[in-house]
Amino acid sequence: MARPVSTDTPAPTNPWTVLSSRDIYRNPWIAVEEHQMRTPAGTPGIYGIVRFVHTAVGCIPIHEDGTTVLIGQWRVPLGCYSWEIPEGGGKPGENPRLTAARELAEEAGLVASSWADLVEMDLSNSVTDERAHVYLCWDLSPVATAPEETEQLAIRRLPFAEAYRLAVTGGIRDSLSVAGLMRARLLAFEGGLPEALARHLRP
Repeated sequence: MARPVSTDTPAPTNPWTVLSSRDIYRNPWIAVEEHQMRTPAGTPGIYGIVRFVHTAVGCIPIHEDGTTVLIGQWRVPLGCYSWEIPEGGGKPGENPRLTAARELAEEAGLVASSWADLVEMDLSNSVTDERAHVYLCWDLSPVATAPEETEQLAIRRLPFAEAYRLAVTGGIRDSLSVAGLMRARLLAFEGGLPEALARHLRP
């Protein structure tokens, strides 16, 4: 069994050596690279990496009655319908919280005056460099939705407890949503949120 790595120990040196690199494909959202490598075993190898132009960002809005909002849409890569927290992609150099606020307004028709960081994650780090930020937000007000023309979205308002149950039982499979909902509930128990908000997150 592999021994757990302590987060307090210095990071080890990179055992991989890049011998050559070339771009395979590029569009406005991703770039695919192919690298000829010397592996940690000293043998030649190949490594494909997908570089993401945008940062993944999501947010969990909490209404005064303890309900939250999920967004439903078709996900082409997996060929299935997915219920998720409001989320999208941040432009290079953009503050992720500003991205989250924009996506909240565009997809859910909400603006929030209070925000808290929930989690930062590396997504699929064996083949991509995509990173994600997820936030909790409250003190909500309605605005008109403005989804992108290629988006066909559904909005579902439900108790936070139900959204959390879906996340832990497989009804929600999107990684930002699962991690964000679980972290929000944990934060409510850790005492890092206003009590009036936290009590809605402790089902």
